[in-house]
Amino acid sequence: MSRPITLFTGQWADLPLETLAKKASEWGFAGLELACWGDHFEVDKALEDDTYIRARRDLLEKHGLKCFAISNHLVGQCVCDDPIDQRHKAILPPRIWGEGAPERVRQRAAEEMQNTARAAKLFGVNLVNGFTGSSVWSNFYFFPPTSQADIDAGYQDFAARWLPILDVFKAAGVRFALEVHPTEIAYDIITARRALNAVNSHPNFGFNLDPSHFVHQFVNPVFFIEEFPDRIFHVHVKDARVQLNGRNSILSSHLNFGDPRRGWDFVSPGRGDVRWDPLIRALDRIGYQGPLSIEWEDSGIDREWGAREALALVRSQDFTPSAAAFDAAFASK
Repeated sequence: MSRPITLFTGQWADLPLETLAKKASEWGFAGLELACWGDHFEVDKALEDDTYIRARRDLLEKHGLKCFAISNHLVGQCVCDDPIDQRHKAILPPRIWGEGAPERVRQRAAEEMQNTARAAKLFGVNLVNGFTGSSVWSNFYFFPPTSQADIDAGYQDFAARWLPILDVFKAAGVRFALEVHPTEIAYDIITARRALNAVNSHPNFGFNLDPSHFVHQFVNPVFFIEEFPDRIFHVHVKDARVQLNGRNSILSSHLNFGDPRRGWDFVSPGRGDVRWDPLIRALDRIGYQGPLSIEWEDSGIDREWGAREALALVRSQDFTPSAAAFDAAFASK
């Protein structure tokens, strides 16, 4: 299929973009999915300075790289989250955190997501990946009992906050792809359908498929592809491994990533429970031709080594679908 293989820069934001671009080019990546943190893609600078966009384009072009998507997960998380607390302060630019009043933080985050759509348009990119946050994720285990009316109110809150943002995306000709993920308004197939319904199937709202967030929930990502064939806007290549042993928990026991006692953990692509062959075949069936963006997350492997290994894996798995039935040559004319 020869889909472009890109590298998501979110886990590399400690490196200047110039440094990372040089490395990614030497490793053989076709492009970068630029994160809106570190110095990789700064929304405020993109809107304030006409030369910023050109400089970012020139940098990528110098290294033979393309950009098919930018990502603003950290700010998007703060649009709907409740509570807003010191964890959010740690991931937000000071201009978005401000005085830290929760509702003001949400409002500034919403405005920044609108500006992200405008910046993406200026950059010539028609896709923004990200998170939405959720006011009801903290109620995922229902005790004290949480009513469906309470959950409905959470989806109504999501719609009220995100529909104005999505309308700005539509006006800019840019799509938003929610990375379906625990802690978001959509974290599996059922909640993704509920989120899509909440925004009235807004044409600019879809999904960034990351199979690593499904397999540790025991959800088959192929079923997600089949459920939403016209809403798979982007694909992350990431893996996770379930490592239950009878003593630990799938809820991870409040242990940090990389702790061997966890019931599951992220690992480099090909080293976990994602079955790549059925997933690639499913993407072929729906005609997905966008990027396969490697998101490296593995506490046990050097990230540069892991990025190169993941690139080789994707190249070996992203086969071209057959144009004919295998037994067609047996037929006599």
